[in-house]
Amino acid sequence: MTQQNADERPGIAAAIIVHESRVLMVRRRVSEGQLSWQFPAGEVEPGEAREDAAARETKEETGLDVAAVKLLGERVHPKTGRLMSYTACEVVGGTAYVADTDELAELAWVSLADIPEYVPYGLFEPVQEYLDTALG
Repeated sequence: MTQQNADERPGIAAAIIVHESRVLMVRRRVSEGQLSWQFPAGEVEPGEAREDAAARETKEETGLDVAAVKLLGERVHPKTGRLMSYTACEVVGGTAYVADTDELAELAWVSLADIPEYVPYGLFEPVQEYLDTALG
């Protein structure tokens, strides 16, 4: 029964976007617990692939056109209890800006060394490993 309850809410798809030796992070207007800065992300719609949701949410939130490169991993997020998927994406067009002013307060292109300032509790291991390689 517990598993069924967890599955009632849609999963969240996050986009890990590396461009010019930085990763895109966004700050929500309303933080989820300790989460303030995070990757562009949002709910997966019925019938939508996780990778497609990551690209769609990025476009809606930041105006940036991205293409999914590969799924990095999935987990139940320890802070929110939501099922999360993380997809590496590449920029295919546009310039990042706060497109969804209801949801986002600001965005930043963050270097590998500065990630702990934005996410002090650490990243999901497969995401950290990907960023170590992509930005290192």
